[in-house]
Formats: sequence, structure tokens, C-alpha cells
Amino acid sequence: MTRYAGRRAVVVGQATGIDLAIAKRLVEGGAEVLLTARTPRERAYASAELGSAAQVVAPAAVEHGPWPAGQGVDFVFADAVATARPLLPYLRDGGGVVLTTPAAVHELASRGIRVNAVAPSCIEASADDTAPLPPLGRLGSAEEVARAALFLATDATFTTGVRLPVDGGLGNP
Repeated sequence: MTRYAGRRAVVVGQATGIDLAIAKRLVEGGAEVLLTARTPRERAYASAELGSAAQVVAPAAVEHGPWPAGQGVDFVFADAVATARPLLPYLRDGGGVVLTTPAAVHELASRGIRVNAVAPSCIEASADDTAPLPPLGRLGSAEEVARAALFLATDATFTTGVRLPVDGGLGNP
């Protein structure tokens, strides 16, 4: 599949769970991906999972721009504005930012950059096994959160400032 061919994405966070699922979907779609991982062990694991289509680096490696000058980024996926902020100058006009908290909407709107957030809850990797199931009657997966994040980054072209719950209906009992 070449849905994301010619696109560049930076996924800043962890090389497991949701962030790894986002990176996998991007790679499968033909994007050039840079994923951060904190430890050498996480970097080795993510590199094996993603193959040669992705670079897996320490978080400090993206602070001054992940690619040479003039080669921008189309999408940034991060856990917070502070994490994404150093990458914003490298974000191409018309690009997308997906966070876990929406912010910087007005700051980037003049460049056509959309800033949205996913709000995952009741996901399989959760450490709390005693939590009640959401109305859908099951836990969600990192893959389901990744699909929601990619929808916001690529398909929701007239959407900005939105927080999309990915929680099996928990937020709307």
C-alpha cells in the first residue's frame, strides 16, 4: 500500500504500544518514519519491528530537526506540545500534528497545519486489569488508537482543535 508514499512522519514517544502501532501503519503505507525510543533495547526492538523503512533514534536526536534543512516533515505524533514544539519549524505547511492533548491550534492554523488529539482509554496494554469494560464490552487495541490518530493526521483535512476519545464509549455511558 502506498497511501503515505512521499510523506515524512516523526513519532515521538515510546517504541511500544500506540506509538509503535502508528509507526507501523505509516511504514506499511509507504511513509518515511522516524520513531524515538528511550533505551537501546527499545530501539533494537522497534527497528526489528519496523524494518529499514524507519529510523529509530534516541529522543535527543530529533530536537534539532530530524532531516537536513529544507526537507520538512508532514506529520508529527507526540504526547504533548512541549515534545512537539521543537519539530514545528520543520513541519510542512498543510501538515498535521496529533497529540494526546490539543493545543497550539491557533498558532499553526495560519500555515494550514491541523492540530488534534487522541484520548485513548481502556486499551489492552493498560496496567489496570480490574477496570470495568467500556460499553463496547472489550478493551481496545493500540492498533485502533493508531488508526484514529492517522485519520486525524491525514483524512480529517477540515478538522482542528479536536480531542477524539478512543475509549469504547466509556466517555459517553
